Amino acid sequence: IMFIPLAIAGYSNSEATQTFWSHFTRYESFWYNLVFALLIIAFTYFYTAITVNPTQMAEDMKRNNGFIPGIKPGKRTAEYLDLIMSRITLPGSFFLAIIAILPAFASILGINQQFAQFFGGTSLLILVGVILDTLQQVESHLLMRHYDGLLKSGRIKGRTGSASAY
Repeated sequence: IMFIPLAIAGYSNSEATQTFWSHFTRYESFWYNLVFALLIIAFTYFYTAITVNPTQMAEDMKRNNGFIPGIKPGKRTAEYLDLIMSRITLPGSFFLAIIAILPAFASILGINQQFAQFFGGTSLLILVGVILDTLQQVESHLLMRHYDGLLKSGRIKGRTGSASAY
């Protein structure tokens, strides 16, 4: 989507139009990164709206005898899940936008552009996902083998979310 303006500028014979679009589509430019971040935020909301159905989740929870403490099963659970998803999506979309434009800021600060693109953005998201998956697999393996000495709290330290496990 970000290359469409550049393609349009390529068909224009006007030098002023080509200059405008070339400044707009520069990787390090403010406007490029602003539009890129706004598109990421918009598509995050769009993807969440398509993939997450709070009503279906509430029905599945009710069917499997699951519940959220303090929330009545059914319509109230669906409303609560919708509220929570609305609150979670905004910070999540901002985080994704920051991660996506991080290589451009690193490049502006003088870091080699190839290095910044290799270790930033999508690569960083993949790296974090692989690390979290590896930690989960190690934890499952240790719990399956009953290594209680290594897992005093039943979870790997740093993944419990509470200070009481330490």
